[in-house]
Amino acid sequence: MKLNEIKDNEGATKNRKRLGRGIGSGSGKTAGRGVKGQKARSGVSINGFEGGQMPIYRRLPKRGFNNIFASEFVVVSLGRIQAAVDAKKLDASKTVDAAALKAAGVIRRVKDGVRVLADGELKAKVSLEVAGASKPAIEKIEKAGGSIKLLSAAAE
Repeated sequence: MKLNEIKDNEGATKNRKRLGRGIGSGSGKTAGRGVKGQKARSGVSINGFEGGQMPIYRRLPKRGFNNIFASEFVVVSLGRIQAAVDAKKLDASKTVDAAALKAAGVIRRVKDGVRVLADGELKAKVSLEVAGASKPAIEKIEKAGGSIKLLSAAAE
């Protein structure tokens, strides 16, 4: 088989519909858009319009707000940390902080800090320095012989 002999399987490709190309084509003149009116024009999409009925986005009440001062932490599970140690991406003998986790590819970006959760098992003796951790995570880290230092939010 040569490059010039390669072709798609039968029925894999479909010819596009050529609109507005004469009466004989079957989709000429109005090109399948019906007759006149708002929807026959170009650039029209009537999103959220329900035919004059009060639309759902106006029937439902507004709720809540977005707190622009909220801290957004990157969540890391103990299982992910253990996997990184097993893959020799993290050095368990050194202090593991946000920069080390990013360098190891465990997290993509630091945001406002790292919060450790207790998902998975931790066998390695790890010394962590993170913004936050759940109580079960702290217990698991200390049970494995490691230590954890929580950075205060004030020390930014």
